[in-house]
Amino acid sequence: MTVQNPQISGDFSPAQESQFRPAMAQRYRWDRVFRLATLIAIIISLLVLAILLIDVLTDGLPRLNWQFLTSFPSRRAEEAGLLSALVGSIYLLFIVALFSFPIGIGAGIFLEEFVSDGWLANFIEINISNLAGVPSIIYGLLGLAAFVRLMEPITGGRSLLSGGLTLALLVLPVIIVSTREALRTVPDSLRLAGFALGATRWQVVRDQILPLAFPGILTGTILALSRAIGETAALITIGALTFISFLPESWKDPFTALPIQIYNWVSRPQRPFHINAAAGIIVLMVLLLLMNSVAIYLRNRFQRKF
Repeated sequence: MTVQNPQISGDFSPAQESQFRPAMAQRYRWDRVFRLATLIAIIISLLVLAILLIDVLTDGLPRLNWQFLTSFPSRRAEEAGLLSALVGSIYLLFIVALFSFPIGIGAGIFLEEFVSDGWLANFIEINISNLAGVPSIIYGLLGLAAFVRLMEPITGGRSLLSGGLTLALLVLPVIIVSTREALRTVPDSLRLAGFALGATRWQVVRDQILPLAFPGILTGTILALSRAIGETAALITIGALTFISFLPESWKDPFTALPIQIYNWVSRPQRPFHINAAAGIIVLMVLLLLMNSVAIYLRNRFQRKF
């Protein structure tokens, strides 16, 4: 004779159901309270963001013109521009992409597709996940020690190349993690089918897995690049200039970037410099939106292709 558990079978007596009703009512009540609290938190966050955006747009939009985009910084706020900072940020993005994309994507493919599960793989995965949450100033100190001082004959010290390599280290864990997550979305049946047809592991990854995972990999890498363009602490640590009135001619020249220039203007007490900072923030946001738009476009295009 078998005895059924009423909690499993769903058979409850009226007495047992009466015991559950107060608990369920209390749970539903707390559920409504939590839903209301999250809704209030979202509304407050959106209101604060809207206020900040309105304040920045109100101050910065009248200052945006061709002269502001094509002029060098100046001690006179009315004549100051962000040409050197804008060009420096573009150069930094190119260096970051040049070094971080192949290394990060390659490392993600190797760890996900070629390394067998074990204590070493788990150790590497834990450390990469931890590195993704390390503050940027720690990467700045690492770049100061490794690229500015130790590799000074190669990088030129406090140069554009040192800044790009430091930011590449900063986004490298993010690219590796996003690459591995994109590869995990591809079903194992495709891998097994490739192996059954006699293909090698690299042929399966190259011809079957990577094309399907590429939209997710590309989105993650471009979002990581978007994070790099807004970093300030790491660049300040390695010695990026806050005032520069020339364009870098080589990778070993001094440099500045949009976040550094905005920081310089905000730190000044004069009101016109704050207006310049607001205009610089708008330019930085437009650049970020363009990068994110490119990521969405490329993702949708590759999804339709593959």
